[in-house]
Amino acid sequence: MLLKQKKGFTLIELMIVIAIIGILAAIAIPQFAAYRVRGFNATAQSDLRNMITAQEAYFADKQIYVGAGDIATLTKYGYTQSGNVTPLIASSNAFTYQMTATHKSGDRTWTIVGPGGIIQ
Repeated sequence: MLLKQKKGFTLIELMIVIAIIGILAAIAIPQFAAYRVRGFNATAQSDLRNMITAQEAYFADKQIYVGAGDIATLTKYGYTQSGNVTPLIASSNAFTYQMTATHKSGDRTWTIVGPGGIIQ
């Protein structure tokens, strides 16, 4: 008698492959979510850096800093707000400012007290 060659996978082999894919997905999905949050935080930080540049450009022009809450003036000096980022000039006088930026989907609020401060 001739023996037929059997081709294909057994049910056990298929179940093992599905289990491995499930384990990899369980590891990858939370990491992906963390990467997205870090990206949103970086967007807010970048917006804050752009606000600083616009604030300093305004100061070079007028010899005072933009007043509290006046984001519209910064847009005239090159600041472009990213989507879902909330910028704020918390306080300002002629020679200092405090600004913050937060992304709606991020978990961090970036703050600078300037001029010459460090973004925290």
